[in-house]
Amino acid sequence: MKLTLRQLEVFAVIARAENVSKAALTLAMSQSAASSALLELERQFDCPLFDRIGKSLHLNATGRGLLPLAENLLAQARDVEAYLGGSALGPLQVGATLTIGNYLATLIVADYMQQHPGAPVQLHVANTEAIVSQLLRFECDLGLIEGEVAHRDLVVEPWLADELVVFCAPQHPLAQGGAADTASLARQAWILREPGSGTRSQFDREIGAHLGAFDLRLELEHTEAIKRAVESGLGIGCLSRMALREALRRGSLVEVPTPQFALDRRFYIARHRQRHLSAAAGRLLDLCRALIAATPDTRGLRLPYIP
Repeated sequence: MKLTLRQLEVFAVIARAENVSKAALTLAMSQSAASSALLELERQFDCPLFDRIGKSLHLNATGRGLLPLAENLLAQARDVEAYLGGSALGPLQVGATLTIGNYLATLIVADYMQQHPGAPVQLHVANTEAIVSQLLRFECDLGLIEGEVAHRDLVVEPWLADELVVFCAPQHPLAQGGAADTASLARQAWILREPGSGTRSQFDREIGAHLGAFDLRLELEHTEAIKRAVESGLGIGCLSRMALREALRRGSLVEVPTPQFALDRRFYIARHRQRHLSAAAGRLLDLCRALIAATPDTRGLRLPYIP
């Protein structure tokens, strides 16, 4: 065999970093060794894999075709290493959007770790746009996302049902008036998630498009920060019912009914179509699917208390 797994690993890490120096740090090797491994791979097959622009390297068509093949082979090699090392499961990288990551993914990962002690797992929490980008760069095995995604390179599986809820502080005028009409909502100051999040995308599509030039008071990346800002009377918000459940129960926030808007949605499980589904990813996927049998939506989930 002309090539080695180490050459493929160097190639894959450089492809993600688009820089040899950064890749060498990740691989704990010298820059010259990383560069030599890549050049040797290209020389052996007389086949450039990158377009070199200054210090940056960008995959060419051949490199883009090789990357999923290399990632699959490396994932299978990690499974072999784990098996020979006495562990049935190799490392697992899970991405979760903020709502799922804060309220649900940690419970799933905890179950996984209890069932498979010692199996290495990392959970990355970011918005939908960022998790999709990680999946496409082969940086995550699975993505648990709340935004609708359609990409030819991703397999996207419907998961749990959820819904968005418009909410306000108990002292806010909308807390006493029942359902709020669109004109009343258009006069409010809003505190919302940032662009790129699944929650924000659905709000813009289903509510924001009908409000005209409304007052967007704050854009925040974290659901807890939005809840605190709304509790303080800075405006009204729109978040997942799962994120609001405890606050609505204790009365620190109040739901504002908006029957005129379609706010039902689903969570999704996403993975790269060309990425090898490792044994570890398969086990976590089974845990996620088991939740559907236990409760098909987020209302029945037993979630941790978050004040």
